[in-house]
Amino acid sequence: MRILFHAADGNPEPWLAELRTVFPDAHLRVWQEGDNGPADYALVWKPPLEMLQQRAGLKAVFNLGAGVDAILQFGDALPQGVPIVRLDDAGMGVQMAEYVTYAVLRYFRRFDEFEAQARAGQWRFLKPHDKQDFAVGILGLGVLGSRIAQALAHFGFRLNGWSRTPKDLPGVQCHAGAQGFDEFLRSSRVLVCALPLTGETAGLLNRDTLGKLPQHSYLINVARGAHLVEEDLLKLVQNEHIAGATLDVFQQEPLPPAHPFRQEPRITITPHMAALTLRGDSVRQIAGKISAMERGEPIAGVVDRTRGY
Repeated sequence: MRILFHAADGNPEPWLAELRTVFPDAHLRVWQEGDNGPADYALVWKPPLEMLQQRAGLKAVFNLGAGVDAILQFGDALPQGVPIVRLDDAGMGVQMAEYVTYAVLRYFRRFDEFEAQARAGQWRFLKPHDKQDFAVGILGLGVLGSRIAQALAHFGFRLNGWSRTPKDLPGVQCHAGAQGFDEFLRSSRVLVCALPLTGETAGLLNRDTLGKLPQHSYLINVARGAHLVEEDLLKLVQNEHIAGATLDVFQQEPLPPAHPFRQEPRITITPHMAALTLRGDSVRQIAGKISAMERGEPIAGVVDRTRGY
């Protein structure tokens, strides 16, 4: 078995060491520019087009993460008929749930305001938010969105969810499609974006959609920076329609030092760390799927190229 590996801006050696433990007889190599040699499987994160374009003989391309937009951007230039397989979870779900739960509780319990008071040397009471008026809306009810909902349900929050097609999750008021989108927004005090990035979802968080949230609502984005029109959010925070935001992803990463988000204290910034790929879990999952494919069995996580996830 020939396995071709590429991970942008990463050290391949720890990955190769893990892969050798599960595929001791496989021929593993790191892709280098000009490498057009045969390969059965490609394991990639943000690969260059040259690596995949017109590559014959591939049985599957495995993405080393949940989001596949960095591959699907190549469109018809990708090898036709070759399945693209994303990680189902590989430890990312619980990390994402931890991050979002922290961000929701920080806003709900007004810890952000207490932190500002402490820096200013103040000591004063702030009226607690009423949980009955504090519904959390989750955009995207896939593996990660569902895990976020499960974590927040533990604290008794009212939960709304929106997905492209109808879903039924315990304890979640589910909305679907264009007809349910505005109602979902109007009834959500906190908006959590956990959507895949597609042509339909790029720029979805904009002045119009965010403006439909209730006054003093809050945004948490753990999906992709391209979902958000950044200047629109900044204006809505400055005019106090949006109380604030916790953002882990941005249109340009790393976020430039002079970016206006850095000067806005109501916007909390983290460096794309809400859910990190756990190498051991990922390798074991990929190994299981490759073994199943070699036996001719179906696998989960195959991306629908027309839908983008």
